Amino acid sequence: MRRRLINSTLAVVLVVIAVFGVSLVIVETRTISASAQESVESEALRLISVVDSRLLGAERINPGVLAEQIDPKRYALVEIPGRKPIAVGERPVGSVLRAVETGEQGETVTVEESRSAVTREVGRTLLIIGAVALLAIVSAVLLAVRQANRLASPLTDLAETAERLGSGDPRPRHKRYGVPELDRVADVLDSSAERIARMLTAERRLAADASHQLRTPLTALSMRIEEISVTDDPDTVKEEANIALTQVERLTDVVERLLTNSRDPRTGSAVVFDLDEVVKQQIEEWRPAYRSAGRALVCSGKHGLKAVGTPGAVAQVLAALIENSLMHGGGTVALRTRVTGNQAVIEVTDEGPGVPAELGARIFERTISGRNSTGIGLAVARDLSEADGGRLELLQQHPAVFALFLSRVPVDRRTPERPVR
Repeated sequence: MRRRLINSTLAVVLVVIAVFGVSLVIVETRTISASAQESVESEALRLISVVDSRLLGAERINPGVLAEQIDPKRYALVEIPGRKPIAVGERPVGSVLRAVETGEQGETVTVEESRSAVTREVGRTLLIIGAVALLAIVSAVLLAVRQANRLASPLTDLAETAERLGSGDPRPRHKRYGVPELDRVADVLDSSAERIARMLTAERRLAADASHQLRTPLTALSMRIEEISVTDDPDTVKEEANIALTQVERLTDVVERLLTNSRDPRTGSAVVFDLDEVVKQQIEEWRPAYRSAGRALVCSGKHGLKAVGTPGAVAQVLAALIENSLMHGGGTVALRTRVTGNQAVIEVTDEGPGVPAELGARIFERTISGRNSTGIGLAVARDLSEADGGRLELLQQHPAVFALFLSRVPVDRRTPERPVR
């Protein structure tokens, strides 16, 4: 591209110089020749007037007197009737400029000058024009190189930016070049880089969320399949198979929910559901893991509550809270349902040391964890609850009390407190 810009600029300059330079040479040549001819004619007129005045005054006319009236480089011939011609100067050879004038007494004066002087003057003019043209060409080349670099360097940078985008590095450069068209391309590339960065972040987030959220259902499903493989009791096989199918359905719901949230976190499929069923399902799913750890999982509070939300999403939130208590808490973990205003609340608490003071509300941020864990579970749980129009809060740090708030559907009859079990 640089070579093309330089060649095109140089071609334009050469054309301009050729057109105007040739015209200027022709005009100057004619002007110099005409000026020299006028000078010779003017000298002939002056000389004939001198001869006329001396003839009228009966003065002597000799070469010495005439030599004072003409340029030493010129030749003059005075012819007076009845007298010998008078020559002044050396007669030029070759091509000459000539002027002939006739006086009142019939005398004639001829003035000649060699054209070599005109040729030398034309040569000096051509030399000046050539020097100016050469200077113009050099200036044009330098300007073309500078302009080519100014245009080519940004294009090289833009090509490198596009190559970085293609190689997976979506960092915008925010670099501008002072050329509106190139700056527009840079704006588009930076906007594309930001969109690609957001897409890559969303994809990585989806992969991390899927890995975290699918881990527990897959582990539970694996345990059920192991139970089926080691038992010969048909009733046990049937019971475990039904539980395994429930786990598969939950896996399907988890995947669909994750995909829905990755496309648009605001998209929900909220329905009215029985909160007791979700709590019971989570208790049954997690109780074997707690039994293996020598700990207890109990629930209490009001029963018969109807809430608005997505059962699968609520189950995932409760699973994240229960798993968090299993990993980071201690003692008995209690799930308690209650009502506050027009909301149904599920509290999850344990007897462990609680949330460290330096974490506080940051416990819901991604990659924030009190121990060597991913720090994703509680962040995903909060996103899921907010997508359903609810909210997840840390009510107390010592001991840790997490609360999930959901919109409640009021019932006409009073509902008694659920005993601890």
